[in-house]
Amino acid sequence: MNTTLDHIKNIYFIGIGGIGMSALARYFRFSGKAVAGYDKTPTPLISELQELGITIQFNDLVVSVPQKFLNKEDTLVVYTPAVPKDHVQLNYFKEKGFNVKKRAEVLGIITKGTFTLAVAGTHGKTTTTTILAHLLKASGAKVTAFLGGISENYNSNLILEGNDVVVVEADEFDRSFLQLYPDIAAITSMDADHLDIYEEASQLEQSFIEFANRTKEHLLVASGVSLKGLTFGLNDASDYSAQNIRIDNGTYIFNLKTPSEYIENIELTLPGNHNLLNAITAFAIALLYGSPTEKLVKALSTFKGVQRRFSYQLKNEDKILIDDYAHHPTEISALHQAVREMHPDKKVLGVFQPHLYSRTRDFAQAFADSLSLFDEILLLDIYPAREVAIPGVTSEWLAGMMTGEKKKVIAKHELISEITASDADVIVTIGAGDIGAEVASIRKALLV
Repeated sequence: MNTTLDHIKNIYFIGIGGIGMSALARYFRFSGKAVAGYDKTPTPLISELQELGITIQFNDLVVSVPQKFLNKEDTLVVYTPAVPKDHVQLNYFKEKGFNVKKRAEVLGIITKGTFTLAVAGTHGKTTTTTILAHLLKASGAKVTAFLGGISENYNSNLILEGNDVVVVEADEFDRSFLQLYPDIAAITSMDADHLDIYEEASQLEQSFIEFANRTKEHLLVASGVSLKGLTFGLNDASDYSAQNIRIDNGTYIFNLKTPSEYIENIELTLPGNHNLLNAITAFAIALLYGSPTEKLVKALSTFKGVQRRFSYQLKNEDKILIDDYAHHPTEISALHQAVREMHPDKKVLGVFQPHLYSRTRDFAQAFADSLSLFDEILLLDIYPAREVAIPGVTSEWLAGMMTGEKKKVIAKHELISEITASDADVIVTIGAGDIGAEVASIRKALLV
């Protein structure tokens, strides 16, 4: 099968509304290809794609596919592994011998001939990738970046400045990142996750080793990760180490020790030690790529963040509302640390929607421990995403393991009344499901 995409005129996406898929759809639309696709339900992201002239179906009948995308000679079909195996359109395209590829394969083709910077890891990769893309763009590089979140600086998950360098988020789900050929790569963490795919943590680690071995020039690894490469950390002997860290009016100011220089008074407005690590990882990759130090320092100070990553939705003297995508116990603990650091002595209410039955089951005790750190917790039902229910795995079951006194399982329609009844100063909405869609209503209720 042709490994270039030059002969392709039409690209049909199955699962086009996903954050990674929609970035690819935009890329091909701007590249002059005809683009259409399917997704389950309309979302704001899908509306933006439709505004670009992309036709999107919400049923999986073959008759819904626009006619020109049924010509297999010049059509590429791209799908996400999250699409159900019985999807009618996907099975039709496969049975009829269409050129059908996973999203990661297509990313691999796009990046193969271009200098590629990739960020992998079970936590931190979206923020690190988005910081890196901003650092390169703001310091003058001709960069194309495929992001796993919406950059607050550019209000997009795609940056198209040129083809000198490509930045990609290297996703370990379904071993997708083994389709990439990075020149410089970073691994931010290797905690167990996606055990519905990997079964055992050792298999996940093995896939990260394979990814590391595909890296051509430089590999950066978090301090403590058992892989050979340049290291990064906080206040330690790593090759890239943030030192003399202080907080001034909600902004981190720190120095960065590198193998060749000592850079003073770097500023970062994102809270939390995990974001400090994300920032120095991105900074290190940009330095290795060859970006000028002074421009990088200036660029980092102007980074605004990623939507749903410690995103302030309300910040006044009475109430603070923060929205975050955290969906793994390690991420929830890091989020809690950041909240306490930025808002000491405040009462904090966490509102958590667990994501996936399998993840909730596999990390139940760790979830209970991290959620128990909050002063109060409201738990929504588990968001199933691609899964069917697992008997006995419920939010009530999870709540039973938590040690905190103030914990309650509620239905989504009770969210507003429960939150407004709380005397918490800080409310944090947490999760990777559809809880983000409730944030605007919560904010409105808190302003009354």
